[in-house]
Amino acid sequence: DVQLVESGGGSVQAGGSLNLSCVVSGYTFCMGWFRQAPGKEREAVATIDNDGISTYDDSVKGRFSISADNAKNIRYLQMNSLKPEDTGVYYCAASSDALCSEYGGIPYVKKEDFGHWCQGTQVTVS
Repeated sequence: DVQLVESGGGSVQAGGSLNLSCVVSGYTFCMGWFRQAPGKEREAVATIDNDGISTYDDSVKGRFSISADNAKNIRYLQMNSLKPEDTGVYYCAASSDALCSEYGGIPYVKKEDFGHWCQGTQVTVS
């Protein structure tokens, strides 16, 4: 069974950086980071396949970077130049069914494509 344990998050001033980590147990094809702002739908901000191919939402391109340490089964989301509109609960998610590229990556991938979720962590940018 796949389990995801997320860490990181917190509060930072605009322009600052945060790093999120997600430890993965079990085999997955596609990993994603989602963000849910208050009163809004959960949206994908970054995805990465097992072969390292990544996609990003336009709102975070050039500022966020998703990466994988396959030896340690950890996925990271490095968030730089943070803005107040980046505030929200961030979730890592995984699919054991298909590669992110098969879903079309962002902007086509949907939260329903991911069957495994972590607990979520709050990111607040002021």
